Amino acid sequence: MKNSKHHTRIIGTSFFVLWLFFSLGFSSWPDKPSEGMGKKVERLHIQWKNNILTISGKNLPGEKMSILYLEAFCKTNSTNRAWEETTIPHKTQLLSAETNDKHIELRTIVQPDIEVLHDIRAGKDDVEFNLTLHNKGDKDADVDWFQPCIRVDRFTNRNQDDYISRCFIFSNTGLTTLDKTRRTVEGLYRGGQTYIPPGINLADVNPRPISADQPANGLIGCFSDDDKYIMATAWDRYQELFQGVFVCIHSDPRVGGLKAGEVKKLRGKIYFVKNEPEKLLQRYQRDFPVPK
Repeated sequence: MKNSKHHTRIIGTSFFVLWLFFSLGFSSWPDKPSEGMGKKVERLHIQWKNNILTISGKNLPGEKMSILYLEAFCKTNSTNRAWEETTIPHKTQLLSAETNDKHIELRTIVQPDIEVLHDIRAGKDDVEFNLTLHNKGDKDADVDWFQPCIRVDRFTNRNQDDYISRCFIFSNTGLTTLDKTRRTVEGLYRGGQTYIPPGINLADVNPRPISADQPANGLIGCFSDDDKYIMATAWDRYQELFQGVFVCIHSDPRVGGLKAGEVKKLRGKIYFVKNEPEKLLQRYQRDFPVPK
């Protein structure tokens, strides 16, 4: 009889513990154990202020990367014309930013009547850009391409004199570091190197030296100082890949002009991945499939 009462108390206590667990604890557990249990999954963070988009993360080599977002919007016939005659005045403002630094919305006015809405989202190992460009005027607009300028000094731990050996494009021979491309020095402005894809008019690109090597795809990137990671960027339509004069690399998106009332959309990505070029290339091909 005594053992029976003891057994009954044990059962009662067990039911009370289970009730307490379900009523107080279970509902607050995360749906995915990887997000709240065991090792925490780190992700990227984004902030924008005074035309600088900052990407940060505990696992990001250099911890932060700055992007001049945006440097310039450009007209056609830019290759042999003074830069100040090519660029179109523009101004960007912040519309919204989530408190967790994961999602930013911006609005750019490109004079006189072009509105660009930017939806920028940070993921675990990439940042995605979705842009809507709208010519709200009654005249066609000569806005051909524009420039996000990605500063890679912290990621590569290099300066202007030696960082090109850490940067790459994919040429017809595969991944090629920029110091191994056919570089030229002649241009309206000296310094840097421009890589022009097939189909782009050579009169409508950066007024700096143009390489004889054409990119095989839209990726341009660099290796981290410790050779463990790759940063790479691409857009679904691009005017040029560019290595600049501020320890920077560009994939410059192509607009191709906007007719009166016309709306166009652009999509881009910045990847931060392990140093596995073949996997990067496969991911790029999934994200930006070649139109059939």
